[in-house]
Amino acid sequence: MTTSDYISVIVVEDDDRVRSGLELIIDGTPQMCCTGAFADVESMAAADALATADVVLMDISLPGMSGIDAIPQVRRRNRNANVLMLTVHDESDVIFEALCKGASGYLLKNLAPGEIIDAIVEVKQGGAPMTASVARKVVQFFRQPEVSHDDLTEREKEVLTHLVAGKTNKQIADALFISENTVAYHIKQIYERLHVHSRSEAVSKAIRTGQSPGGSRS
Repeated sequence: MTTSDYISVIVVEDDDRVRSGLELIIDGTPQMCCTGAFADVESMAAADALATADVVLMDISLPGMSGIDAIPQVRRRNRNANVLMLTVHDESDVIFEALCKGASGYLLKNLAPGEIIDAIVEVKQGGAPMTASVARKVVQFFRQPEVSHDDLTEREKEVLTHLVAGKTNKQIADALFISENTVAYHIKQIYERLHVHSRSEAVSKAIRTGQSPGGSRS
């Protein structure tokens, strides 16, 4: 068996016990090897192993840079790497933020070792593994009634455009020459019209519908 037959996995987890356990499980699985195990994103980013990893199994709550913020960095270093989140966070806004940033799958830490291994194999084969409760939330989101951006006011379209661009409320206020309180009001209206409950869900819906909201200043 050659090295190319293996699925190379990097683990990023700050809990020493969990990190060691994952490393043992991966190395103990035929045709799979852990090529690096790190306690933080910064250590992973400095490692040569990142350039050739097939899968990056990464926690979200990490010292320093968070796992979600690290996703684009991983993809820049290795566009073939599949980022698989392994976390305790099951909040909808966190899930969608991770997926919008480029995560290929989302697992909760209550999974059995065999399920984690199956997910690693699945994501390497082009799948998008998710813990059942996470997948349910994603399905519920996609079942929400479609809302056209035409239902938004021109000002709300402008605010949504800036949300998609990742701007803060203050940056949006400065760009549109309005107060932060007014921005917050428009964001609340956007949530209600798009049937979402957070900034990341609003951005996800805007991206998913393939529309580019925008319009003239009112």
